Amino acid sequence: MELVGKAYQHQMKGNVDKAMALYDQSLETFPTAEAFTFRGWAKSSRMDFEGAIADCHRAIDVDPEFGNPYNDIGAYLLEMGQLDDAVPWLRMALKAKRYESYCFPHFNLGRVFEGLDKLDVALEHYRKALDENPGYVAAVKAIERVKARLEIQETSSSGGGQ
Repeated sequence: MELVGKAYQHQMKGNVDKAMALYDQSLETFPTAEAFTFRGWAKSSRMDFEGAIADCHRAIDVDPEFGNPYNDIGAYLLEMGQLDDAVPWLRMALKAKRYESYCFPHFNLGRVFEGLDKLDVALEHYRKALDENPGYVAAVKAIERVKARLEIQETSSSGGGQ
């Protein structure tokens, strides 16, 4: 876990090459769900979503109770435009016993349903994300954006302004 911590620090500073090398070294020493998940995250920063998803599957094999890889698979599928495929992975993240950030799968589900134009469901998930993390600025902005879209829909469907 010491190597994972060092890798994470390098990744946060934008040194993905060094982070990847340290994640690899960590995995050679002792495979952990965290190392696979974070190496996947590093791969995703290079737009290697297939490699990132493969690492998340390895993480799940090591520890099926770790929530991060489920959310991350959902997020990568979302980035790839595979909205419907992302949903079950994000729902599994919400059920994971070992997860500290349930706001992220709720937020990502909000993104999915907003993309599918299911705005009421999107709003529900964005609100749950904000309930989980009251300081989550992206969720606040998403709620405002979806509310504005819903108001526009209501106005146009009621014949307002005509």
